[in-house]
Amino acid sequence: MLRAVVTGGSGFIGSHMCERLLAEGYQVVCVDNFVTGCPENVCHLRDSGFELVKHDVTKPIEIERPVDCVLHLASPASPVDFLNMPIQTLKVGSLGTHNALGLARAKGARFLLASTSEVYGDPEVHPQPESYPGKVNPTGLRSVYDEAKRFAEAITMAYHRFHRLETRIARIFNTYGPRMRLNDGRVVPNFIGQALRGVPLTVYGDGLQTRSFCYVDDLVEGLWRLLNSDVDTPVNLGAPFECTVEDFARLIIRLIGSHSEIIYKPLLTEDDPRARRPDTAKAEALLGWVPRVSLEEGLGRTIEWFRSRLSDEERAY
Repeated sequence: MLRAVVTGGSGFIGSHMCERLLAEGYQVVCVDNFVTGCPENVCHLRDSGFELVKHDVTKPIEIERPVDCVLHLASPASPVDFLNMPIQTLKVGSLGTHNALGLARAKGARFLLASTSEVYGDPEVHPQPESYPGKVNPTGLRSVYDEAKRFAEAITMAYHRFHRLETRIARIFNTYGPRMRLNDGRVVPNFIGQALRGVPLTVYGDGLQTRSFCYVDDLVEGLWRLLNSDVDTPVNLGAPFECTVEDFARLIIRLIGSHSEIIYKPLLTEDDPRARRPDTAKAEALLGWVPRVSLEEGLGRTIEWFRSRLSDEERAY
């Protein structure tokens, strides 16, 4: 039986990826220190070829048995998290990636890095193709995440070229779905939580900045196809359509039937991207991958998941 190691496997995307690997017949070792992940996300996977290991990936990762693939998904991913944990974010992107690559090399395993659209920074090219090198402020508040992921890509490609390690790099754009943390600071849980409680939705900035939103099932399908492909250069995975943050807030209000208003506050960080949408031609051509779940359908599932986790006292809708 094939065995996969998933760092950050109890997180939002990681837990869904663990499920997919198990469904494909893998044994899965989930490695997480639960700083932003949650054991509850994977508690239903026990006794199914699944092993949960509490471990900080900035320290060497030791797995005794054979390993066929290593998926490095560990990292704080929301602005609230990486602003509160700047050093830890940098260490996971650098030391954590180095250790995960070292494990893959020692085991002769294929390696997949979960990178991010943040490597493009505040882009001057739209939509963003993989060939675009990005516009990142290396000393800004967001740099602890942006540059950590850029370094992670660089060391991954160095291992690929120098050690001839089989590597895959996914540049993940905004993803949403069940198991997001309600208080993680990202726009989807923020808006859904506020609308369900009947309080104003907080838009940072003028609300005219754009984002694309991909449902987690589609993202996992893309990761699975990339893992099993022979594409060793970065691939964008995200929804190839976009909407303004303001319009997105109004959509959430409509889907929930909330009477919440929208309020505007200053941006949390400088260098907040004005536009963010992937050019997915490479994923379509080389992986045969396109997102299938519509925004309204995916949001409906996500809203119901969050609604089920709010108490009657918290929930107004």
